[in-house]
Amino acid sequence: MQWAYRLGQEALGNHPKHFGRKGFTLPQLFACLVVREMLRLSYRKAEQLLRDTPAWLAQIGLSKAPDHNTLWRGFTLLCTTRRLNRMLDLLAQLFQGRHLLKLRQKPLAVDSTCYQQRHRSRHYERRCRKMQLPPGGKFTGKSRPSANAARSLENRRMPKLALACASACHLILGARVHIGSGSDAPDFAPLLQRACQRAPVRVVVADSGYDSESNHRTARYDYGVRSIIPPKAGRPSSKHPAGYWRRHMRRRFHRQADRPRYRHRAQAETVNSMLKRNLGDELRSRLPQRRKHEMLLRSVVHNIMLAASLDDI
Repeated sequence: MQWAYRLGQEALGNHPKHFGRKGFTLPQLFACLVVREMLRLSYRKAEQLLRDTPAWLAQIGLSKAPDHNTLWRGFTLLCTTRRLNRMLDLLAQLFQGRHLLKLRQKPLAVDSTCYQQRHRSRHYERRCRKMQLPPGGKFTGKSRPSANAARSLENRRMPKLALACASACHLILGARVHIGSGSDAPDFAPLLQRACQRAPVRVVVADSGYDSESNHRTARYDYGVRSIIPPKAGRPSSKHPAGYWRRHMRRRFHRQADRPRYRHRAQAETVNSMLKRNLGDELRSRLPQRRKHEMLLRSVVHNIMLAASLDDI
């Protein structure tokens, strides 16, 4: 909680407006939201927990717990893309100053994962598949939709988080959020751009979902970063890939020249596992925009938890 409060002091101002309510500062509300996210609580449960732990409130200078409506409005105000990216910048500077990223020795790993739209039991999911229900569990028309239509509707609403992380310390250096499943390749260039702005990247590794000639050219020509991506996109074929860098990757993967570097790609999957084990694999928000901001907030909370562990080293 103290780490979140200090980060909020550096990234946020004290109050949103000059004539706004002065009961709580923005860093204090952000620290309360981080505690709520770490413990997987609703706004009402977070309010009750803070009321029962006045010692936590005293650490950030609060005498009373914020109301659940205040926390809900604080999420809307604080969890914007610009502010959350600013916090990722500050956390990357902290790890870079302590020489923990080690991007000269180990590569940048890129991967993506999907979240559940809401908490659902396995029994409920099996019943929905058996009865061919849409994701909400209710029919919108008189006729029952087919299984393919229900699956397509669920894919269009699926929250997706793409990450670029330092494989040495599992710090997230870039994050992109979407609503709806699709190809991973368009996320590669924005993630690499964010990571290069925050730390000196030499090598980037990704799975075949990011395989594309344009991604290799962007990494090598625009940012001077060596890209290692298996050329397995598209249908299986005995023909050589059309692009120069994809053919180059095929030759190197054939003789396993990049195996020592490419094996660090699994660290991105480790980060996704850490996010879901520690913070949950379902989202509590209902609106698409709030779901995007919730996924970005989880990336920041993950980095805060790593930063808090530095005090124990």
